[in-house]
Amino acid sequence: MTDAEPPKPHLFIFGYGYCAEALAESLVHEGWSVSATCREADKQDRLRRSGIDAHLFDRDRALDAAGRAALRQADHLLSSVPPDAAGDPVIDAHAADIRDGAPYAWIGYLSTTGVYGNRDGGEVDETSALTPSGERGQRRVDAEAAWFGLAAAGPVHSFRLAGIYGPGRNALETVRQGRARRVVKPGQVFSRIHRDDVVAILRASIARPNAGAAYNCCDDNPAPPQDVIALACELLGVEPPPEVPFDKAELSPMARSFYSDNKLVSNARIKQELGVKLGWPDYRNALKSLLDRENT
Repeated sequence: MTDAEPPKPHLFIFGYGYCAEALAESLVHEGWSVSATCREADKQDRLRRSGIDAHLFDRDRALDAAGRAALRQADHLLSSVPPDAAGDPVIDAHAADIRDGAPYAWIGYLSTTGVYGNRDGGEVDETSALTPSGERGQRRVDAEAAWFGLAAAGPVHSFRLAGIYGPGRNALETVRQGRARRVVKPGQVFSRIHRDDVVAILRASIARPNAGAAYNCCDDNPAPPQDVIALACELLGVEPPPEVPFDKAELSPMARSFYSDNKLVSNARIKQELGVKLGWPDYRNALKSLLDRENT
């Protein structure tokens, strides 16, 4: 007589986006079960064909009975759904179901470094005050608070992501698509994070839950955005677009809002507490690798 196999760990993902997909793929490869939400029926069909238990969800369409059952049966929970003007759609629609599904072994919420607002180039870490510059940042602060309010359901963690890039979504693609601009605002830097490193951070946290923890997710080299575009052009062998002073640049309100925040984001906690060793601590090597991968 043999012992019964332990049940597979089961992750439920609200919002099967760029980073969530990469995390799910890595876990499925190791035998996890993954349920996830998306907004369109054709994507739901594609996910189901790939082995993901997919359910429809958005602000105007709560999970159906099968989706709620999967949520309650899962033992790990991740949300990458952004808040809107009314609040966090997941919390608003399914906080009760999350409580009913408790206890979860791990709960993660994907937030942004925008919760810190502007520091005029100064450094922030996870203990810094949350002083967002605008409405979008404030929504994230409120959403984080709402998720941490579910602490009774399991150990909740917030992951404050810098600008995400990786395969199919990077400065090389921006240049190729003719969308590259070099807007220069003296002293301005942005932090960024490779998708592979986001997955590594999430996996490290899943392995070592710490209820109530927030983690800055960024690399070691914050840099002016025009430098990243210049490197992409160099790697592709094309002439970089001319530099345009920020005060003369024609930018959408959303694009302009990104330049209102200027800060150095410390990533010490992911290294010291989670033991994460970034695979891509510098965007220079990462972009070169992305291009090399395309050419092999």
